Amino acid sequence: IPTLLQKLYESSHPNSDLSHVLSSHLSMEAMSFVTEDMKTAQESTFPNTYTFDLFGGVDLLVEILMRPTLTMQKKKPKMNDDLVKDCLSVLYNCCICTEGVTKSLAARDDFVLFLFTLMTNKKTFLQTATLIEDILGVKKEMIHLEGIPNLSGLVQSFDQQQLANFCRILSVTISEPDVGNDDKHTLLAKNAQQKRNASPSRAEVNQVTLLNIPGFIERLCKLATRKVSEATGANFLQELEDWYTWLDNALVLDALMQMATEDAEQSSTESSDESSLATSPLRHRLPQSMKIVHEIMYKVEVLYVLCVLLMGRQRNQVHKMLAEFRLIPGLNNLFDKLIWRKYTASNHVVHGQNENCDCSPEISFKIQFLRLLQSFSDHHENKYLLLNSQELNELSAISMKANIPEVEALVNTDRSLVCDGKKGLLTRLLAVMKREPPDSSFRFWQARAVESFLRGATSYADQMFLLKRGLLEHILFCIIDSGCTSRDVLQSYFDLLGELMKFNIDAFKRFNKYVNTPEKFQTFLTQINSSLVDSNMLVRCIVLSLDRFESQTEDVKVVEVLSECCLLSYMARVENRLSFLFRLINIINVQTLTQENVSCLNTSLVILMLARRKAKLPFYLNALREKEYAEKYPGCLLNNFHNLLRFWQRHYLNKDKDSTCLENSSCIPFSYWKETVSVLLGSDRTSLCAIASYIDEPFMDLDRDLYCSFSKETCMPIPDNAHRIMDN
Repeated sequence: IPTLLQKLYESSHPNSDLSHVLSSHLSMEAMSFVTEDMKTAQESTFPNTYTFDLFGGVDLLVEILMRPTLTMQKKKPKMNDDLVKDCLSVLYNCCICTEGVTKSLAARDDFVLFLFTLMTNKKTFLQTATLIEDILGVKKEMIHLEGIPNLSGLVQSFDQQQLANFCRILSVTISEPDVGNDDKHTLLAKNAQQKRNASPSRAEVNQVTLLNIPGFIERLCKLATRKVSEATGANFLQELEDWYTWLDNALVLDALMQMATEDAEQSSTESSDESSLATSPLRHRLPQSMKIVHEIMYKVEVLYVLCVLLMGRQRNQVHKMLAEFRLIPGLNNLFDKLIWRKYTASNHVVHGQNENCDCSPEISFKIQFLRLLQSFSDHHENKYLLLNSQELNELSAISMKANIPEVEALVNTDRSLVCDGKKGLLTRLLAVMKREPPDSSFRFWQARAVESFLRGATSYADQMFLLKRGLLEHILFCIIDSGCTSRDVLQSYFDLLGELMKFNIDAFKRFNKYVNTPEKFQTFLTQINSSLVDSNMLVRCIVLSLDRFESQTEDVKVVEVLSECCLLSYMARVENRLSFLFRLINIINVQTLTQENVSCLNTSLVILMLARRKAKLPFYLNALREKEYAEKYPGCLLNNFHNLLRFWQRHYLNKDKDSTCLENSSCIPFSYWKETVSVLLGSDRTSLCAIASYIDEPFMDLDRDLYCSFSKETCMPIPDNAHRIMDN
């Protein structure tokens, strides 16, 4: 290798073939790295790539690749395509086999931006794309997409397959980097960081850059919704299982795809009988299966990019385009044939909800599809595009029968953009959700997607639409009877149940019909009490609903359900509401507040706001004080709650903070939230509604700086609920 490098250095020119000799030395090592089972880089040795890098091979190839850009000549010398491909392949092989090479390349901004210019050549596109993907994965600072020469022209020059590959690269440039440290996820840390970084992040700037490329979103929608040929034969799933274990990067997959395409073209001259695929040997059937895997893998990347853009600052602009380009009807048409085929092995248990887990393409595709639906529906009027025309008419009929006005968003929905066919996408999702095995983690994502349809201002018609399809009974079966023990899945079902039942007397009547024995009700309560961080949104729903029903005693049906429903009767007892309040305040403090558990603070506030409306606030505060003394920790609960409310003011009264979700989810004006917090934080110790009045002087700890009131050593451990997305 040193001898070859010396020759390459002395005689390198645009048409040199010496790099091809080097490439053959290194390619086998790279292939063995990709295909080795369960071996880490430390356990394996790759002497060729190590020697190549040691003798300056990496730097030499970078110099050779960039040489045409350094010339002073007006007409730049054109390099041989095979030479470029060999150089890129060798560099990629070094990256995956030798530690430190990728980072050293990533540190060279000029080289990284130069690589994008090589993507204009279709012959070198795949090698370039894969090398860029590896480099950006370790680069410390996110690149500015606007720094890429003629990015718009580059993207517009891509065919659909190249654009799908390019989405793998884009996913790294538009996602906020994962800080990988739990402390950074606390609201204290996030708020402090937002103050330091008032300007948009690089990821946000890159999102805007992409949206400004003409036709970009339209082409992604076409990629996401294009149909693929279906596999025949019972061995298709087994083939997927065999192949996905080592097809872990675009270069290997696409190289194989290229060979498969060539094989298919050759064999087509011999036989045009498609049915022979099912009975022919694996090597002949494989190209068909690989094409489907290929399509699925790149749909995953496209859906991911669309999902990130949907959650960004330009959400409304993206929503408008996705509706216009009929993304949802297109996905609806793919649902049965590709996204959720009947013979899919849906009993796969996903390895937690970590998006980086080692999942098959099929599993990743389903999860990304469900995440997209969740982002699309969440707090947006376009959610009704998930239905078809008949289902929209059904919603109108429900509103008319209940003698309530139709939701404005429903009235404004453009019927030409909704789903086609006998069922809309939401209804199809409900059907597969009910068939999902008890131990399947798809349940988590399915529940999140359906819940997002209900979130926002409560709609009676939306709830009844889902209740009529048996959703409440399905959720209760999963919580009470299925034996489900996954905290993530249970949390998602609690949240969905809360949105489904909130303020809906029919839902509570159905609940009582299903939970028809003391044993079932006790199992339900046990599940709720096992983790309040997971179930507090449901507790809030029950408290709010009870409060509303108690003001509707002129309605005979409401009075009947109030007297019969075990759940409402349980929450009507003040000692039970107090028990929830004690624990909600006790399981959080300022230092451990995150986007996932701040809902516990807001649920405790809801309980106290409703008590204040009925002039019962002093009674509740005194009960907290008595609880402290009974537990022999005077001042502990109330000092903690006081600090939490001070943080609440700083967090929710920030001018950039959107408080409408708190108002919509509770139907309590945000002005009343603010007023109640101010009353509770009042400094007048003679006020019966001020927390300070209930803390004896020796135990008072209200004047410390908010950011150091708790040491990390005294923080209570909070369960990991990293995928709860709500901030209400």
